[in-house]
Amino acid sequence: MSNSQIKNGILEGGSGKQGTQQERFEKVRTLVRPDSSQACVELASEVAALIRERQAESKNVVLGLATGSTPVPFYRELIRLHKEEGLTFSNVITFNLDEYYGLTRDHPESYFRFMHDQLFDYVDIPAEQIHIPDGTVAMEDVYDSCLEYERKIEAAGGLDLQILGIGRTGHIGFNEPGSAADSVTRMITLDRVTRQDAAADFLGVANVPRSAITMGVGTILKARRIVLMAWGSNKSEIVREAVEGEMTDRVSASFLQSHQNAVFLVDKAASSHLTRFRFPWLVGPVDWSADMMSRAVVWLSNKMGKPILKLVDEDYNEAGAGELLASTSEVAYQVNIDAFNRVQHTISGWPGGKPGADDTNRPERSTPHPKRVLVLSPEPADVFIGMGGTLDRLKEQGHDVTLVFQTSGNLRVGDAAALNFARVVLEMGEENKGEGWSVQREYAESIINALREKGEFGSDPELVRRLKGMILRGETRDAGSDCRLDADEIRFLDLPFYEKGRYRRFQPANEDRAGIAEILEEIRPDIIFATGDAGDPSSNQSICFQLFAEAFGSESAGPWRKNCNVWLYRGRDQAYEAHEIEMAVPMSPDQLGQKVGAIRKFMSTDDDDVSSPARNQEIASKYNDLGLAEYEAIEAFRKWSC
Repeated sequence: MSNSQIKNGILEGGSGKQGTQQERFEKVRTLVRPDSSQACVELASEVAALIRERQAESKNVVLGLATGSTPVPFYRELIRLHKEEGLTFSNVITFNLDEYYGLTRDHPESYFRFMHDQLFDYVDIPAEQIHIPDGTVAMEDVYDSCLEYERKIEAAGGLDLQILGIGRTGHIGFNEPGSAADSVTRMITLDRVTRQDAAADFLGVANVPRSAITMGVGTILKARRIVLMAWGSNKSEIVREAVEGEMTDRVSASFLQSHQNAVFLVDKAASSHLTRFRFPWLVGPVDWSADMMSRAVVWLSNKMGKPILKLVDEDYNEAGAGELLASTSEVAYQVNIDAFNRVQHTISGWPGGKPGADDTNRPERSTPHPKRVLVLSPEPADVFIGMGGTLDRLKEQGHDVTLVFQTSGNLRVGDAAALNFARVVLEMGEENKGEGWSVQREYAESIINALREKGEFGSDPELVRRLKGMILRGETRDAGSDCRLDADEIRFLDLPFYEKGRYRRFQPANEDRAGIAEILEEIRPDIIFATGDAGDPSSNQSICFQLFAEAFGSESAGPWRKNCNVWLYRGRDQAYEAHEIEMAVPMSPDQLGQKVGAIRKFMSTDDDDVSSPARNQEIASKYNDLGLAEYEAIEAFRKWSC
């Protein structure tokens, strides 16, 4: 690619390290875009320019490609460029990073199948120019197969550009913690966290392969250019560690710091833990708004290990926050009081507003009362994980609560649950022969046969998915009763995009938006609780939030919208930090236990889900460390500005 085409672009060459004062903690070039869509459009445009330039020179371009949800919007933009702007892939040679070991190429979760579903089947790349590690090779031939993969990359002229994602352990490809900087293509045992993250795709962690074939870190680092993409708040901590931390084999992505043409391309949510955004006063002058002052004081309190009201001038100066005092011309004590009051005012045992109270310093207004409250949950367990205690409070305080599950969640229900149900029905039918049970027996047998025919990893037929959805509905109603909700206060939208798709391959449509819009117009809520705003854009949670945001912001939305507050909660996403919280709802030990009981109603929950209430205890502990009242647990919320 010519210098004129890459100037100031994502694929721009250079030392790889950031150059401005604000970015001085970053050891690799990091570009932040408002969202993944804009980032992927820019990257795809530059890749298209590279492809066309090589075509004009009668040369090939060699791309290293990644799988997972992260690159999906990038692939969709490449497909659009091919279909609408005539971009041809005839001179493109591709090498994929990795493949699960033991999965056939037609397996729905094989990366061979994924790449064809997401890209190759929609562009004109010749089949012989596509290379994906072979996960079906005999164990005794794995070593030779990996060596041959390395030879093919070298024979193609090496990788011109390697596209990467990043896992929660900081892995690139499947280079789990412990992978050396000079490692090559090989078989590797998958980390426990990696397998847990893939559990939903495989309908349970027990079904996730334990091994994979992956390009090595050394193979990746030989690429002439590298772009690592990361979206959503769940990736923010590992992005910071890879970009600002030390190079270490514990985080294989950190080795990109040594590459001269590597760049991290991230959205706003994934960048939130970088020092320039999280602690901007450490890298340059800031506008000391009330929010910024509060954030700095909370940070200083944590750093010094002191309650807010015990901080002194010397603490500010020694920690690099002396500019805050200088900008206000106030002593630390007054700044401390202002910040303490702001944090204290976030605490409210009245998430729907306290009737008859002065709400000047309360998160939620006092009127009207009772309020029409709409609580949206992408999948059934999300809301109980994120705000089970607050649900109970809203009901206890007399509000009209409607709990709406946007999708059935049937993809999270394992085969064992459906099989157990069918066997119970079959056994009851056997015990009641001649008593009108023939239809039930036939149904149970059809479920058992369908599960047998699809095998351990196949896609569920509609009959099985419906049953799994019904099983989850029963669990959801049981969990709702733990939070004072009656069955008629619980609704299931079963949005079509979910029923027609699989994780990381969802395709939302107008009918999904219409379903959300209809429920909004029916209830006309005074308050909405929603989640998914900071998730990976291909996740079910993020898609459900975007559908809500589009319906809520539509011109067709009624006048009720102007008086409706939207509060965001975190379900399976990363918890809010103390300075981000705008409403903190305390929970007693009994309420926390009640929340745990509601979560345990779901057989499909994993260890992370069941232990999620510990995050509520951590938030309470942070508030206590700041010098505020000590609570058993706290559920946290932020107000959304559409």
